Amino acid sequence: MSKDWSHLFERMPELLAPTMAKDHPNLPVVKEEGCYYYGLDGKEYLDFTSGIATTNVGHRHPKVVKAIKDGADQLLHGPSGVIMYESILKLADELGKVTPGNLDCFFFGNSGTEAIEGALKLARHVTKRPYVISFLGCFHGRSMGALSVTTSKSKYRQFQQPSGLTYQIPYANPKECPAELDSDVYFTEKLEKDFEILFKHQVTPEEVAAVILEPVLGEGGYIIPPKSWMKKLREICDRHGILLIFDEVQTGFGRTGEWFAGQTFDVVPDIMAIAKGIASGIPLSATVASQELMKQWPLGTHSTTFGGNPIGCSAALATLEVMKEEQLLDNTKKMGAYALEKLHLLKEKHSIIGDIRGLGLMIGIEIVNPDTGEGDGDALFEILDLALEKGVLFYFCGNASEVIRMVPPLTVTKEQIDDGIRMLDEAITSFEKKSAVKA
Repeated sequence: MSKDWSHLFERMPELLAPTMAKDHPNLPVVKEEGCYYYGLDGKEYLDFTSGIATTNVGHRHPKVVKAIKDGADQLLHGPSGVIMYESILKLADELGKVTPGNLDCFFFGNSGTEAIEGALKLARHVTKRPYVISFLGCFHGRSMGALSVTTSKSKYRQFQQPSGLTYQIPYANPKECPAELDSDVYFTEKLEKDFEILFKHQVTPEEVAAVILEPVLGEGGYIIPPKSWMKKLREICDRHGILLIFDEVQTGFGRTGEWFAGQTFDVVPDIMAIAKGIASGIPLSATVASQELMKQWPLGTHSTTFGGNPIGCSAALATLEVMKEEQLLDNTKKMGAYALEKLHLLKEKHSIIGDIRGLGLMIGIEIVNPDTGEGDGDALFEILDLALEKGVLFYFCGNASEVIRMVPPLTVTKEQIDDGIRMLDEAITSFEKKSAVKA
């Protein structure tokens, strides 16, 4: 099998579209377990990506695997509405117990992008308003509707700029607050001003269906806005009858230490898009809203063939159960705080490390040019490659790919965090030595 695998891997450029095959680092693996990948090369790799914040309860958790196998003994496919089955209804019931406020009605899809598309369509249908406001730096997906509100990198929109109906304003990045000013005051006043300018010169509030954002920037660089800014956003939306949509695709299911990131800001949106960690790697997502909103979205205005797959729903139910039984929200808070403490000590050793920021186990490590302080994406990729050689897998984010994202499974232990940061330390040290020789 390994020989065939190796041959296929060599043929990857022929078999897969470049936009799928050219990601980083394309590590060939044969198995996953807990916090580890096992490579085709026979090596064990500590995974600090969780399949990009997806396998929150760890890879192939035994309870999730059992739920998938048991589910396959009953149903493989369920076109919901044509037939109905227990797992989708039970999942909706259980999810409603952990989603915030009155968000307890669900439209299930397959991906985060689908959940975003559903959220945008729901908001426009309910309000009968055409426009949506999003924030610079946010990532919401690459299908045309989701792309219209995605601005983390311009290359995602190159040669396929979506049609109008959206406007963008700046996200609150604490690094951009003048040193002499209070961050909370600065950003809340700026948000009011940004909306005032937008409403005065480009679109009236009566035409805006929704404001959409990630409570914590994901692909845009793991940026955490001030709590007061988020509360002000909720207030502005309420003032103008605008629906607030939270994209919790990456931040949801315990990643920030609460079930959903909005809860860390004490803000409840009108609509949520959830996916990734929902089913431990089985494709599943949901657009979430109150029953009051969902009842205004009638049959035929949105639909799905594969959404809410019965096996996916079974995996999601097991995932929820594991998170509660193993108290993973508590572990996320503890391990997140521990990791940040260790990383700040690492920053003292290496001038190439810039800002370190995190909420729970959603942690960003900025790599900068020590002379200019500017983000250095080239250095980042060299460091990631060196870290992989040591045995730990990280991923990247940020507009210039200058931020290492550290998103281990929520089951991670202190020992695993120590191992991962030690290997990162060794990788950065090796990079700095190579750079010194070149200089």
